Amino acid sequence: MSERIEADYLIETPVEPERAAEAMAGEQSSGTFVPVPGETPELRERSAARVEALEVIGEVAEPSLGGGAVGERYRRAKVTLSWPMGNIGPSIPNLVATVAGNLFELRQFSGLRLCDIRLPRAFGEAYPGPRFGIEGTRRLSGVDEGPLIGTIVKPSVGFGPEETAALAGELARAGIDFIKDDELQSDGPNCPFDDRARAVMRVLNDHAEKTGKKVMFAFNLTGEVDEMRRRHDLLLELGATCAMVSLNSVGFAGFLAFSRHSELPIHAHRCGWGYLSRAEMLGWDYTAWSKLWRLAGADHMHVNGLRNKFSEGDASVVASALSVGTPLWDDKPCVAMPVFSSGQTAVQAAETFRRVGHADCIHAAGGGIMAHPDGPEAGVASLREAWEAARSGVAAEDYAASHPALKGALEAFG
Repeated sequence: MSERIEADYLIETPVEPERAAEAMAGEQSSGTFVPVPGETPELRERSAARVEALEVIGEVAEPSLGGGAVGERYRRAKVTLSWPMGNIGPSIPNLVATVAGNLFELRQFSGLRLCDIRLPRAFGEAYPGPRFGIEGTRRLSGVDEGPLIGTIVKPSVGFGPEETAALAGELARAGIDFIKDDELQSDGPNCPFDDRARAVMRVLNDHAEKTGKKVMFAFNLTGEVDEMRRRHDLLLELGATCAMVSLNSVGFAGFLAFSRHSELPIHAHRCGWGYLSRAEMLGWDYTAWSKLWRLAGADHMHVNGLRNKFSEGDASVVASALSVGTPLWDDKPCVAMPVFSSGQTAVQAAETFRRVGHADCIHAAGGGIMAHPDGPEAGVASLREAWEAARSGVAAEDYAASHPALKGALEAFG
């Protein structure tokens, strides 16, 4: 394994792509816009970033982004840069500054996107990776095979602790495996975190005593570091089995401070992902972004869902789901469980299974469960039956002939 950090980019530039790539390498390592005293050949050999590969793939007539240099044409290219580990050591916050720092602002570029990252094994020694992942999530939820059928508390905000607990109890009786707070529900005066956690876990613990199944509830404990740690400790005391964190809200340093403290699976929510990714020629690809959060300790990672309510296309969703199951290293894979959500119903199960190729996931449906014409219990059953059909190689429509919950869902949502 190379002891250099590598990053792949998609660039768009009105200047010669080779010159643009060299500007990236210089800006993000030992160089600046003019030669400076002390930047000797020996120093550059030791510390400079290198352009490892460059492939021109096309050109466009208009720039994707404004504010930079202009030209008669704008060529697009795939570029790989590398940096010596000696520049920053195994540090995620400083890695982000290196591979995704000022280069987005360079005048040479009318488009620049970070596509992938490859890291030396020393990063695996420095960071925890997922402590539970797929295996631990299955153990704590009692779901040995197939997806975890999940949902989100809706309305997103507005319920108090007892209303949230009542809904959790209804869903538990309906056979749900997983429930999560909405990312908008935190610790407001209308629904304080501590009161919500106590009320919900009282209901879920009672259900577990009666049935032997403890529903996994991902409580949103996003906050400042001390708040997150204290809330985690309360959840542990109450017998909860999952904590949720909004990644972009707490940042890498905040998340790492929490993940190193946590004894619960961490449900990593990507709210805000659109501002990093929606522009085609600016930002991050999910593959690169999610690798760092997996390394930092995320056990579950949201990947959107097929035919979702947002702007992301299905091919991107599938690529994201596959990426979180791709090992970082053979001896430390850092694999996370993908979470499909956003406008999901039983209708998407067959295609999700076909395109992803496995059922090691959480399939979370809000309206797809709560709005089932025969009620939430039928909504839960419809998703489970849809996945049973998909995993058995039976068309959903054929399976629905003898499974009324699935039939109702296909008629209502198909």
